[in-house]
Amino acid sequence: MAPLPIKFTEQLQLNAVGIQQQSIGFNSCTLESDNFVCVRQQNEGSAQPEVIIINLKNGNSVMRRPIKADSAIMHWNKEIIALKAGGKTLQIFDLAQKSKIKSTTMTEDVVFWKWFSETSLGLVTDTNVYHWNIFDPAQVTPQKMFERNQNLAGCQIINYRVDDDETWMAVVGISQQQGRVVGSMQLYSKARGISQAIEGHAVAFGKLRLEEAPAESKLFAFANRSAVGAKLHIVEVDHQAPNPTFQKKAVDIYFPAEATNDFPVAMQVSQKYKVIYMVTKYGFIHLYDLETGTTIFMNRISSDTIFTTASDSEGSGIVGVNRKGQVLSVSVDETTIIPYLLQNPENAELAYKLASRAGLPGADSLYQQRFDQLLAMGDYQNAAKTAANSPQGFLRTPQTIEKFKSMPQQQGQLSVILQYFGMLLDQGKLNQHETLELARPVLQQSRKHLLDKWMKEGKLGCSEQLGDLVRMHDVGLAQRIYQEAGASQKVIAAMAEAGNFDQILPYSQSAGYTPDFNSLIQHVTRIAPDKGAEFATSIAHADPSLIDVDRTVDIFQSQGMVQQATAFLLDVLAGNRPEQGHLQTRLLEMNLLGAPQVADAILGNEMFSHYDKQRVAQLCENAGLVSRALEHYEDPASIKRCIVKTDQVPEEFLIQYFSRLTVDLALECLDEMLKVNIRQNLQAVINIAKKYSDLFGPTRIIDLLEKYRTAEGLYFYLGGIVNISEDKDVTFKYIEAATRMGQLQEVERICRESNYYDAEKVKNFLKEQQLTEQLPLIIVCDRFNFIHDLVLYLYKNQQFKSIEVYVQRVNPARTPAVIGGLLDVDCDESIIKGLLNSVSPQSIPIDELVSEVESRNRLKLLLPFLETTLAAGNQQQAVYNALAKIYIDSNNAPEKFLKENDMYDTLEIGKYCEKRDPNLAFIAYSKGQNDLELISITSENGMFRAQARYLLDRADPEIWSYVLSENNMHRRSVVDQVVATAVPESTDPEKVSIAVKAFIDADMPVELIELLEKIILEPTTFSDNANLQNLLMLTAAKSDRGRVAGYIEQLDNYSPEDIAQQCIDVGMHEEAFLIYKKAGQHQEATGVLVDHVVSIDRAQEYADQVDLPEVWSRVAKAQLDGLRVTDGIESYLRAQDPSNYQEVIDIATHAGKDEDLIKYLRMARKTLREAPIDTGLAFCYARTNQLPELEEFLRGTNVANVEESGDKAYEEGYHEAAKIFYTAISNWAKLATTLVHLEDYQSAVDCARKANSVKVWKQVNEACVAKKEFRLAQICGLNLIIHADELEDLVRQYERNGYFDELIALLEAGLGLERSHMGIFTSLGIALSKYHPERVMEHLRIFWGRINIPKALRACEEAHLWPELVFLYTHYDEFDNASLAMMERAADAWEHQTFKETIVKVANLEIYYRALNFYLQEQPSLITDLLQALTPRIDVNRVVRMFQKSDNIPLIKPFLLNVQSQNKRAVNDAINDLLIEEEDHKQLRDSVEHFDNYEAVALAQRLEKHELVFFRQIAANIYRRNKRWDKSIALSKQDKLYKDAIETSAMSGKPDVVEELLRYFVDIGSKECYVGMLYACYDLIALHVVMEISWRHGLNDYTMPFMINYMSQQASTIDQLKKDNDERKAREVETRKDEDSGPILGQSRLMLTQGPMQTGSPGPYGQTNGIMPQATGYRGF
Repeated sequence: MAPLPIKFTEQLQLNAVGIQQQSIGFNSCTLESDNFVCVRQQNEGSAQPEVIIINLKNGNSVMRRPIKADSAIMHWNKEIIALKAGGKTLQIFDLAQKSKIKSTTMTEDVVFWKWFSETSLGLVTDTNVYHWNIFDPAQVTPQKMFERNQNLAGCQIINYRVDDDETWMAVVGISQQQGRVVGSMQLYSKARGISQAIEGHAVAFGKLRLEEAPAESKLFAFANRSAVGAKLHIVEVDHQAPNPTFQKKAVDIYFPAEATNDFPVAMQVSQKYKVIYMVTKYGFIHLYDLETGTTIFMNRISSDTIFTTASDSEGSGIVGVNRKGQVLSVSVDETTIIPYLLQNPENAELAYKLASRAGLPGADSLYQQRFDQLLAMGDYQNAAKTAANSPQGFLRTPQTIEKFKSMPQQQGQLSVILQYFGMLLDQGKLNQHETLELARPVLQQSRKHLLDKWMKEGKLGCSEQLGDLVRMHDVGLAQRIYQEAGASQKVIAAMAEAGNFDQILPYSQSAGYTPDFNSLIQHVTRIAPDKGAEFATSIAHADPSLIDVDRTVDIFQSQGMVQQATAFLLDVLAGNRPEQGHLQTRLLEMNLLGAPQVADAILGNEMFSHYDKQRVAQLCENAGLVSRALEHYEDPASIKRCIVKTDQVPEEFLIQYFSRLTVDLALECLDEMLKVNIRQNLQAVINIAKKYSDLFGPTRIIDLLEKYRTAEGLYFYLGGIVNISEDKDVTFKYIEAATRMGQLQEVERICRESNYYDAEKVKNFLKEQQLTEQLPLIIVCDRFNFIHDLVLYLYKNQQFKSIEVYVQRVNPARTPAVIGGLLDVDCDESIIKGLLNSVSPQSIPIDELVSEVESRNRLKLLLPFLETTLAAGNQQQAVYNALAKIYIDSNNAPEKFLKENDMYDTLEIGKYCEKRDPNLAFIAYSKGQNDLELISITSENGMFRAQARYLLDRADPEIWSYVLSENNMHRRSVVDQVVATAVPESTDPEKVSIAVKAFIDADMPVELIELLEKIILEPTTFSDNANLQNLLMLTAAKSDRGRVAGYIEQLDNYSPEDIAQQCIDVGMHEEAFLIYKKAGQHQEATGVLVDHVVSIDRAQEYADQVDLPEVWSRVAKAQLDGLRVTDGIESYLRAQDPSNYQEVIDIATHAGKDEDLIKYLRMARKTLREAPIDTGLAFCYARTNQLPELEEFLRGTNVANVEESGDKAYEEGYHEAAKIFYTAISNWAKLATTLVHLEDYQSAVDCARKANSVKVWKQVNEACVAKKEFRLAQICGLNLIIHADELEDLVRQYERNGYFDELIALLEAGLGLERSHMGIFTSLGIALSKYHPERVMEHLRIFWGRINIPKALRACEEAHLWPELVFLYTHYDEFDNASLAMMERAADAWEHQTFKETIVKVANLEIYYRALNFYLQEQPSLITDLLQALTPRIDVNRVVRMFQKSDNIPLIKPFLLNVQSQNKRAVNDAINDLLIEEEDHKQLRDSVEHFDNYEAVALAQRLEKHELVFFRQIAANIYRRNKRWDKSIALSKQDKLYKDAIETSAMSGKPDVVEELLRYFVDIGSKECYVGMLYACYDLIALHVVMEISWRHGLNDYTMPFMINYMSQQASTIDQLKKDNDERKAREVETRKDEDSGPILGQSRLMLTQGPMQTGSPGPYGQTNGIMPQATGYRGF
């Protein structure tokens, strides 16, 4: 599917920004442009309606305003809203400025309105149409434009359109007629003043430039759907000759069959593309070509009605809102519309014109093809027209121009290029290149008037190049071209060239361009001096800031106009003011040029501070004052120019001066010093570099010194920092410099001691240097393991002696690496052997040596050395490994060495032999028990017999597991060899057993049986082995049960118990029974029948057969387990076996077989005296109620557990029997409990007393309480409450039963007990709080120390006993809660003294402020007393805020005065406010003077308006203290407090303040104050000011003392300056030395070839007169 020719976008969903659905409609939602959507809405439950504005161009930001209006529409692009209320009231507001622009009230209702331009609203009423320009102040009310036509009567107005010229208007309305919507329009011509009624639904105005038309045609388009069809009409209005007439177009509008009631609702004309957008009610979009009316595209874009539309700001598309709240935008897709049209060949011409008209891509090939065809046909005129109309001007290129230039000129016609340019001129404006190409021939033909004409018509693309071209012919025209091109500099230059000086200033002001007026003045003055003076004067009068007065003086002075220059400088130096800085510069300039000593003295005394330091610095430099120049220079070039003159600058100053420079500038200065005169400046550079090494960075300093190849400088600089630096580059550079200086000892030291250098880099450097002494290189290579490189280097240079010295004396441990290196260079073996023989073997790591030689396949070389080493007694493993490898490779009896020697590494040697001889590898691995490697090598080489023998001999279960694993592909081969060879050969049963176990663990039963049958059933050493027979039977039982019965008969040496148990485990019960029966183990055989065969009857028959007691016992146990109790007891009686008495007792008792059990127990007592037997017998008597027999049994000898029997009888309810049991053993506790059940309470209490048990007392107490035997219960209770754990339960018991007084009586009786504890006192207090609250305080006061206070607190709080609660809080140190309780329950618990004592002890500071609020509300008269107590603990500022908020500050005035010494702002402000109200100026003055923490300016502003002068004087003092001198003096002058004013001006230290006050006193005629000012402000008054005032006002007599003192002081100062200057010059002469002839730094080793460099100092600005030439913006003409 081809891409659509439109871009369709949903910009916003109104519902998403809070717009309700009912607010989205024609009457409440407006859209005037693509900037704003405006909605009127009233939310449910809200009384106030609101206007919501969505800014579509600002991220859909939402603005909500509570506005009540009938209609609201936003301006196109400004935050201006038009509101309509009541149908008649109109208001325009600027939301950004928050101001109202206009408002009016109409005489009739406005039924429709909209913005039709940037400035105006269109208003439609029932009868008229109005326009209202809201920005025209003269148009207060809307202006009537025309009356509505009758055809709009009864219509709903839906649109109003006005053309761009506001000469044509159209009102659109719709109405319901005959079941369809009819559209009615009124078209009005302003020029003609007439209207026309038209039937139509949508209307739009547009402009179109027809082909070859000189101007645009104004078109009117409207759409209508009538009962017979739908048409789009495009007609021309206001036809203007000589434009061709636009042919009226009327095209059908297509509506789908399902849209029978659809009709146009909106129309917009794209000014950019000349395309008509038409939207219908059903959401269809139609695109038509404005010129031809051709349909471009039609499709549905919304399923809901689009009720409002607007053109976008770019004039390219349309924006609309539908009923769903979608804000939709549609525009032409520039990239697809032309290809879309070209799909239909009939639209090729339309595509061609549309692309040309709007500059759209896609038709380039079409244009190019047509252009080429026309050229080929010789139709140059149409070719030029095609190029001129090409879209986006893609054919308007220099290449096209060159083509047209090359075309031949036809007879009697203009050249093709001129025709082309003519078409371009007719079409519009030329680009800059086209303009240049046209201008050249025009100027060559001297027809510049054409350029002038085209310039006036705006046809030329102006550029500086065009102006330069025209300038040679017409300066005035060039000036206009420059002006159009925005080349302001050349515009002014052209004006100056033409002598139009009076135009320069107005142009610069209008263009917003400020030229260099000073240069212009200089230029004008040079051409016409009189004009120059007049020009400068005019500029100064217009705007003095446009020219530099000082520069103007220079210009005049350079022209010999000395008088004018002098006039500029007469009154400039009135004082040291910033605005007079340039005049100070001129003063210093003149002095430096004429008298440098005076200038030096002035600068030394710092008399001025606003001069041009750069200029003064240059003059200082010219005058030889280099130090002063450096102090003033800021630009690097000047600093570098001066800094090199070290012979004129003290070194101390120079070093200190570098601290002021930036790092980069400092380094540049050092560079300059070395570049200019390295011999003179090197010492200073080194000292500076050492001083600021950390700041500058060693790397940058090194780069600087290296730049000038001064090894000497590097050496001395780095020597000062290398020992403390951790920078590798520093160390390397030092090594490099020291090497080049020949300081090899220093190189050796650094290489040995330093850890901060790049070893690789140093090594390479030392190698490159070819030193005669190689020790530094050897040290570096040895430290950083560069042995190989060292050996190669020394060998290459034939320094064998150095190699020998290194391995013998420096580091013998590096011998292996040295040997490796020698082998790499193919050194002679004799040299290597000699080197090895010269080194002690003990100092050589043999393993490293062997590794090095072996890696090079030269191991045999070491044989003599290794044998010698071995003979010397060296037992290192590496020696033996090496010998083994040598013997293997040489086949020198390796088997013997491997078998007999135990010192070599079997794993390493085995690996070494694997590829050479697997048998040797087997020997090595066997010796070292390298199992995995051995298995691997034997498996790979098919050596399974050897592997089987090794496995059996190794006897390692883990190895067996590895070999017999399922993952072993050779397992079957190994098993075969084990069964066939290894096991039959073995005589060690332990190893065979391990092998068998391995088969078992590997879960290989078949192979295991095969193995065992071979061992056992065949005659072998292990045939009678019991373990193997057992294993055979067990294996068969698991994997082949059919063989087990045969094995039972054939074998005799197996273990019957184990085999039988195994058979039982696998379910072979009959085989197990046979094994036991064959072995004569009848009891076990019976067990099989009972437990596994589960046949008790068969077991009983077997017992009758063997008639053995143990068999009967086993059968009895089975019968008992089967609950055949009587049979079981009978079997036990036949066996006479009482051993299982416990189980018999339990089961028989549970089954109720007491009579049978008595028989069994009597039999058991014959042989056993066990407690369970006697206990069971006694209990059987109790259960069968044989109490006499029981008493007789208990009186006799027995070991029965009587207590257990009694407990059991008690539990089962046999209380009489239990009484007999407990009485027999005197167990009073349980007897008491039993008596309680028998209701014998007195006896129970007596027994409890004898038992003295808490549990018994508790049980008896509960029984007595239940029976209301309170006397007996109290006896029991007193024995209980002394136990704290029982107290709570006891209290709960009494309270649950409602016996409150009895409880209190019991607790009170307990207070006197010897073992009374805190719980008793606490429980009594809690009980009293509940039942007798009047007695609580007395109890607390007596016993508070023995009470658990937290529990008592809760009880008092629950009982609302507030005084008691406070009492407890206080005695429990809970002062916070005590204070809160007193405040919360003030009526019952508050007492001032107690509260004050308590509040100071609280921990929570917030309680202080609650207390203050409490006292403020309840006891205001005591609040001062409370504050006195709380002062050290409270935040004073917070207290002040509290009382300020409640307006009670006067209440705490004593407190505030007491704490004012803390100087806190809140306190000071509060006191000051009080004192102002009380008009106590004395205390207020003390307050503001002694306590300065307050808002000074605010207080002063408040006091200066006070009616009392004392307070205004305080305000003046405050201003003075805060350096508000003007305010203070003005206030003092207002009240005529002149003394205060004079003191203030003197304290200010500002000459301008002093001068102003001085002139004030002179103006008012106060001579006394004038003299006082001269005295008090002597140092702040300029001499010339005093002289002027004195002369002008006749005050010479009053001024004379000041003048005398001033002149005396000035003379002393000049004398001192002259003296200091002479002394300084004398010192400079004495200290200056000539150092050019000697070596730098006093060293004779090096000499620098550079001699001293003399550089001349250029004059200021390169001019002899000191005036710098300036760019004027023009060149010579």
